[in-house]
Amino acid sequence: MSAVPQIEQPALLREDRDGVATLTMNRPQQMNLLTSEMIGALQAAFDAVAADANVRVVVLAGAGKGFCAGHDLKEIRALGKQPEIEALFRRCSRMMQTIATLPQPVIARVHGAAAAAGCQLVAQCDLALASEAAKFTTPGVTWGFFCSTPGVAVGRNLLRKHAMEMLLTGDVIDAKKALEWGLVNQVVSADRLDAAVAELAERIAAKPPATVAAGKRAFYQQLDLGVERAYELASNVIACSFAHEEGREGMDAFIEKRPPRWK
Repeated sequence: MSAVPQIEQPALLREDRDGVATLTMNRPQQMNLLTSEMIGALQAAFDAVAADANVRVVVLAGAGKGFCAGHDLKEIRALGKQPEIEALFRRCSRMMQTIATLPQPVIARVHGAAAAAGCQLVAQCDLALASEAAKFTTPGVTWGFFCSTPGVAVGRNLLRKHAMEMLLTGDVIDAKKALEWGLVNQVVSADRLDAAVAELAERIAAKPPATVAAGKRAFYQQLDLGVERAYELASNVIACSFAHEEGREGMDAFIEKRPPRWK
């Protein structure tokens, strides 16, 4: 009697509840490596979420023991030639940048190890909550391939010398140090992680969505500008927010001393 073939699970799972879309990388045996399959699945999911007005917040999680162990070195080794390898990294970089362009805030739920591009993924998210068991590392330098692409996101989260310490040593830092260095927003016990993520997502989901989307977009845009241009951009965005129906409702609610009623 022949064995019944097992149906492979999707690389990425999505669950929607109360305005929160939870995306779970679902290759636990591979430590949720950022293979071409996983990169494609994440890109497709982010594109879908961006167009979904019912989603207010995105949570990014990993199945199994680890959050994400970075790129698949076996896949990269098989690609062999530089143009093919560069194409893979271009797809990954596009996926990473999509996180910043989503109208919804993205929260990383980090329960275990986040290494190399997995650490980059944490840094690229708008917010990150970590379990006390979480570990973070950019170890490429130890093996002859500097973690240059993780350095883009890590270097924009951490102070320069902290980022360079991670990149130049490849050492593992624990969740406490990740919090001290600014890589994550909160560290909680493992049994509190889901509740802490849900509480944060709920608080953000309750905010007016157009205001959140405009504010997130402007925040990342102004980071790349000089101070004068940054203030010009920010002044335009905040004026638009006040003139928007959400801003008018918020002002009325404040003046009338009542909770705002968002549409």
